[in-house]
This record gives sequence, structure tokens and C-alpha cells, in this order.
Amino acid sequence: MSRIGKMPIAIPAGVTVDIAENNKVTVKGPKGTLERVLPAEMTIKKEGEEVVVTRPNDLKKMKSLHGLTRTLIYNMVIGVTEGYQKELEVNGVGYRAQKQGKKLILSLGYSHPVEMEDPEGLEVVVDGQNKIIVKGIDKEKVGQYAAEIREKRAPEPYKGKGIKYADEVIRRKVGKTGKK
Repeated sequence: MSRIGKMPIAIPAGVTVDIAENNKVTVKGPKGTLERVLPAEMTIKKEGEEVVVTRPNDLKKMKSLHGLTRTLIYNMVIGVTEGYQKELEVNGVGYRAQKQGKKLILSLGYSHPVEMEDPEGLEVVVDGQNKIIVKGIDKEKVGQYAAEIREKRAPEPYKGKGIKYADEVIRRKVGKTGKK
């Protein structure tokens, strides 16, 4: 049995979970509403204050979908109650981030500033000149947008310049050495 898949998902107070046909799950909470169509093979039941996911058989595909389905629902519940956030740091001389309305403007040593439009449902906060915080209720969107920001100038291993996650550790390399 899938160790993750068989765990029930507790529904906190103030959160409603609706399961429609074709496994369309809608989770409403204090921070907003998320909906997602989950794999049709899984059986999703609401039992009192818990959601339970069961699988039809023990095929490898079903086993892998079991844990995935449970985790996706769990992430939706956490999203509408607490929300998700990713912190990024901009390191480098002259590298900076600023916010103009719904636009994030990054100066990353290119000949032009890089402008990025905030996606729907996400909030981007610039703390100081070198800290970017992406907040939202959908874990997937938060992670995807944070990855897109980081991609504009990924950290390099020699001086560590670029955009990195706050909890990321950059493996540094030794630079060139002169002739002897």
C-alpha cells in the first residue's frame, strides 16, 4: 500500500472540499478557491472531516497515481489555508529587482532591463533591492514562476552572481590560476 496515498487528509475548519464527477475536486478556503481534475482511476471519498483516496488495483501505474493524487489534494488544502511562498535572492554588483505595478523589473547585467508580468493569482513582493518573494495559493504556479525568474540569470559557480533561491546552496568553483 502506498504509505503516502493511504493517509487521510484532514480538512481544517473553514475549508470545504467538493468532489464532482470525473474526480473534479474543488477546495474553498479563507485564501481562495482551487480546482483540479484528478486521475479518474482513483476513488476520492469525503468521510466526515477527512478526504480518503483509494486505488482500484496494485498495478505500478495505480500505485504511483495513488500517492500523487493524495499529495495534490493535500497541497490544495494547504494552499487555501496558509498559501505558499518562495524567496529568491539577487546577488551581484549592480543586479537589482524592483516592482512597478504588476511588473517585476530586473537589472541583471544585460544591456536592457528584464521585465516580467505577474501571472494571475500570484503576488510578487520585492523586499529591499535584492530579495524577491513570490506568494500564492497554488503550489505549482508559485514554484513555476519562481523558476522562471531564476532562469533569467541562474547563479554561476565562480562568483555566485545571479538569482538563487533563499535556501539554495551554490557549489563554488576555484577560478583560473596563472602560469608558474
